[in-house]
Amino acid sequence: MSEERAWEVQMERMKNMEGNGKGRIEQKWKERREKQEELQIYKQHAKRTMLLLCVLAVGVGTAVLVAGRLKEVREGLSVGGSKTERVRAEMPLESQRERQTVEIRHPEPEISYDELPRIGALYGIHVQGKGWSNYFPDNAYGMAPAGGYITALRATLHNQPEDMTGTIEYQVNLSGSGWISWQSDSQEAGDSTGDMPLEAVCMRLTGDLETYYDVLYSVLQNNAWTDWVKNGQEAGIAGQGLRVDGLRISVVRKQEGKETFAGEIDPSKPMVALTYDDGPSRDSTPRILAKLKECGGRATFFMVGNRVGKFAPTVSQMVEQGCEVANHTYDHTLMTKVAPEELERQLMTTNQVVAQAGGVTPVLMRPCGGATNNAGMGIAGAISMPAIMWSIDTLDWKTRNAESTVSAVLDNVKDGDIILMHDLYGATADASEIIIPELIKRGYQLVTVSELASYRGGMIPGKSYHMFRP
Repeated sequence: MSEERAWEVQMERMKNMEGNGKGRIEQKWKERREKQEELQIYKQHAKRTMLLLCVLAVGVGTAVLVAGRLKEVREGLSVGGSKTERVRAEMPLESQRERQTVEIRHPEPEISYDELPRIGALYGIHVQGKGWSNYFPDNAYGMAPAGGYITALRATLHNQPEDMTGTIEYQVNLSGSGWISWQSDSQEAGDSTGDMPLEAVCMRLTGDLETYYDVLYSVLQNNAWTDWVKNGQEAGIAGQGLRVDGLRISVVRKQEGKETFAGEIDPSKPMVALTYDDGPSRDSTPRILAKLKECGGRATFFMVGNRVGKFAPTVSQMVEQGCEVANHTYDHTLMTKVAPEELERQLMTTNQVVAQAGGVTPVLMRPCGGATNNAGMGIAGAISMPAIMWSIDTLDWKTRNAESTVSAVLDNVKDGDIILMHDLYGATADASEIIIPELIKRGYQLVTVSELASYRGGMIPGKSYHMFRP
């Protein structure tokens, strides 16, 4: 399958996935249209009422006054807003006649923050000399290989309600060309046929999306991630010979009077990343996902590639819940025991099978057994992947004891920890069903590794990370 066709297949698959709250928001939009139609009927009725009163008016002078009031009423009618408005028309037909009042009600259904579905960005980058990437999910790290750079990008949205208007638009500053025209909805911005790098990026939402959501984005430039910007601001520095080597995009729901953050994470609150190795599995992985969904948490799953095909629906569920799919080689192969070429094959094959199962490609890898060497880390960097270690090792694979695993986490956890578990064992699922709600009760946000890193300095390919402290 060509890279272009693979992109199209992934895009359709992701855009057709159902998200939590999507049905509710489409129902709200249906109600909104019905209320607008009802308002038009009210306005027509008001107009007929005014005309009838004009005919009944006595004398030319009185009719003129009535016509004037009709104009005031017409101008006073409002289409927008959710509060009941009263339009009063005082008709001085006779000094003894009571005032005539026309009342117009047009409540418009409010859409609360909790009722809005989470809409995610899906995006790809074109790397000079490498070609187009697969999809990266919302708030993931779309990075060029170590030493590489981006020449073009394209983006779309996942889980946008059918009746919600608007799209994502983006503009790039291409070295040697300056700011080029805005593109939208998977169109290419930049030049995938040339060698000139991007220097800066702007993004925005349109239509109803602009009302209810923000788009935030950041770029990797000069070996550091820029601060998050949003809604048409520039990310990156143009005109100084600095190229864009990575991109992150996150679409988040607006909250009235509150600041929004990528991934809907509050960087002022503590957070940890639960990670699971060696799966997926038939029983334990679905149990862990169910508890995460119940509690509103997310985790990162470092999967062994040869297991993915057996549990493709489970991988899709990970993606749908906002969890992170990640790479643990195809055969659980130690980096230090194989040639660099074999490690590359192991990682690339796993990326492919995960993308086929879940619609997005992994951006993180975990060295099996935590074993690394310079050659292997060079391969990770060459395929744009950081290596993720851990700060808390539960040893759940060894003890197979839920109480021991719970104690290892809850007795030692700190803000910024990466916690290592394995979703092969029933005891680990038992422990997770205790750990997940308890961490949330203690005030921790349960986030993916990429989300944890997003406000703690970020990551770059070929480097290893054990934790992300504030």
